[in-house]
Amino acid sequence: MIPELGHFSLMLALLVALILGILSIAGGQRGRADWMALARPGAQVLWLLTGFSFLCLAYSFYTNDFSVAYVAEHSNTQLPDIYRIAAVWGGHEGSLLLWLVMLCTWMMAISLFSRQLPDVMVSRVLGVMALIAVGFMLFMLITSSPFVRLSDIPANGRDLNPMLQDPGLVFHPPMLYMGYVGMSVPFAFSIAALLNGRLDAAWARWTRPWATAAWICLTIGIAMGSWWAYYTLGWGGWWFWDPVENASFLPWLVATALIHSLAVTEKRGLFRSWTIMLSLIAFSLSLLGTFLVRSGVLTSVHAFASDPKRGVFILLFLAVVVGSSLLLFAARAGKVRAGGSFTLVSRESFLLLNNVLLTTAAAAVLLGTIYPLIIDSLNLGKLSVGPPYFNSVFTPIMLPVLFFMVIGSFARWKSDSVAELTKKLRPVMILSVLLGCGATLLAGHWSSLVALGLTLAIWIVLGSLLQIYRQIKDTVSWKSTPISFWGMHAAHIGIAICVVGITMVKGYETEKDVRMAVGDTVEVGGYSFKLMNIGERPGPNYNADVGTVEVTRNNQPVTTLHPEKRTYFSSTMPMTEAAIDSGLTRDIYVSLGEKLESTGQPAWAVRVYHKPFVPWIWVGCMFMALGGAMAALDKRYRKKVAARLALSDIKGVTA
Repeated sequence: MIPELGHFSLMLALLVALILGILSIAGGQRGRADWMALARPGAQVLWLLTGFSFLCLAYSFYTNDFSVAYVAEHSNTQLPDIYRIAAVWGGHEGSLLLWLVMLCTWMMAISLFSRQLPDVMVSRVLGVMALIAVGFMLFMLITSSPFVRLSDIPANGRDLNPMLQDPGLVFHPPMLYMGYVGMSVPFAFSIAALLNGRLDAAWARWTRPWATAAWICLTIGIAMGSWWAYYTLGWGGWWFWDPVENASFLPWLVATALIHSLAVTEKRGLFRSWTIMLSLIAFSLSLLGTFLVRSGVLTSVHAFASDPKRGVFILLFLAVVVGSSLLLFAARAGKVRAGGSFTLVSRESFLLLNNVLLTTAAAAVLLGTIYPLIIDSLNLGKLSVGPPYFNSVFTPIMLPVLFFMVIGSFARWKSDSVAELTKKLRPVMILSVLLGCGATLLAGHWSSLVALGLTLAIWIVLGSLLQIYRQIKDTVSWKSTPISFWGMHAAHIGIAICVVGITMVKGYETEKDVRMAVGDTVEVGGYSFKLMNIGERPGPNYNADVGTVEVTRNNQPVTTLHPEKRTYFSSTMPMTEAAIDSGLTRDIYVSLGEKLESTGQPAWAVRVYHKPFVPWIWVGCMFMALGGAMAALDKRYRKKVAARLALSDIKGVTA
């Protein structure tokens, strides 16, 4: 009865979400305190119901209940326990249930941690999110229930995709979904503000920590996915511009613009309509990513093979959400009063410029992602858009973002002058160019692109260090500096670290695909790789050929690596498990390919890489996430005085 209980819990959750969505929004519009009071407990009940449904599905996996079609499709009796639980979200139906649980978790968090906000605002926000949950629950119950029973029960399941039998499955999807779904929170705050007709600094202050929290989760999720692909797929790449990778990157770009735009709206009351639009676009791109992954229009290692009818449902839901929000925006945006003024040279101008560049970059990535799909749907032929397009279009747009990032942080609000900024930043620029070019020469051979990338990275770091020095010098105590100041610079330094990693690995990585027999040696990046042995090792649900590769440098031992080639029992699908030795300034990376036909000694296809500074990419992402967390924890977001003042304003409007 466990699966039936899980299904029934989803049906109850649909009813609760429908009532919560209607009464919460109607209560806010009519000023009904009794209806608005239902919002917080309603969100908590919704979280309990969806969580119980999720636990029922997890229990079915844990007990190998192959009478449930979804369990039989994605599990096996030989599957290790950790992957048996992670398999809950290893397919379409279960991952959609995880999506829904994450949405309700955000609602639960708002109900608990927004006590300082007016009830009318919280009611509207939770009501909007409840209606979004209604759409996804209808989708699940009508087309994608994970609790469908089988009449012919198999003795063993088909097994989880071998590519997903990795610790990355345990951590990456939940974190990525928290970021994806978290974009619904600033969306809901924006819809609530539009319903109220007030877009002011208080609204921006309430929205900003939630938008930042979602951005943190998305940053970590994307970084974890990149790392997972890097060490699992065996091709040595950390980003391939896969359409499903792009689907998560698009809302991240827009969310990055959003959190900066919210800062301007909170500080100066400017860009209010633009900020609203960014929040609508960020969540719309999250829904678009859901459509791309589940519609069957993409062929990708990340995509779920699904019935195209499901894609039509999501597309209609996307049209309803985006269309209704844009109509509301069009109806209300004209009533938004203009904020203060600012000159061409000011912090507002530079932040706006970077906002425009980030959204332009997102548009370029979106075009490259969906254009082949449009061409194919119109029967105009097959078109492939790969890394060359994205690298040549995306990079030139992002270079000015890195440059203006520092100028914007130094410029004064309202008005500044070119002469004053030049005076402040000339030494930083000269030193950045000298250090960037010098580091490129020391790296081995000259590359203009590497010199440019390193110069911009050093420019960001030196700019942040200079601002930190000035802040400490000009304040009585560094402890009085808001934590958001430190968070901003931690995030900016994280971007610089990430840029160094990308620049160095793109400029100086070396690789070789070779045929190796036992005893053969290959030289890559100044390291010698000698294949010592190929042995067999049984796993819980696979057999593996395991290589032993000794790595030396200048005849001195460095490490011993053990790449694997696994063959899984249930699918006979071979999988590569790369062996990586990471250091502060490089990775050495070996992946074992297929066994080659040979009349003499057995030989194997082996791929060997030397990747300078590649770990810095993920270290930089963690610094960005840390900076975001510090900014979200700023104490001004917990002040209750501003909320009480705003409440009196809102009551006056809704009366």
